Amino acid sequence: MLLQLDGGLGQLAGMLPFVLVVAIFYFVLILPTQKRQKKQKEMLDGLKASDRVVTTGGLRGTIVSVKEDTLILRVPPQDVRLEIVRSAVATVEEAKE
Repeated sequence: MLLQLDGGLGQLAGMLPFVLVVAIFYFVLILPTQKRQKKQKEMLDGLKASDRVVTTGGLRGTIVSVKEDTLILRVPPQDVRLEIVRSAVATVEEAKE
């Protein structure tokens, strides 16, 4: 009976490093990525007309109108209007005072 307990504890101790590696990967890689994706989705859902944005391509402009999955963006200096997909927005710029 004593040998079975030692064998069971040995298997558990053998799995401990694997469990620790999985936990480290979760907290270092997966959890921050999920938080970043959630924050990006909230930012995209909160877009509205008159927001100043920067696209993933580097264009800066002001949102003129918001549709289901596209935006109309006004880009200076000649107020050119571009239609872009909502997911192309990288950041929303803070209003300058």
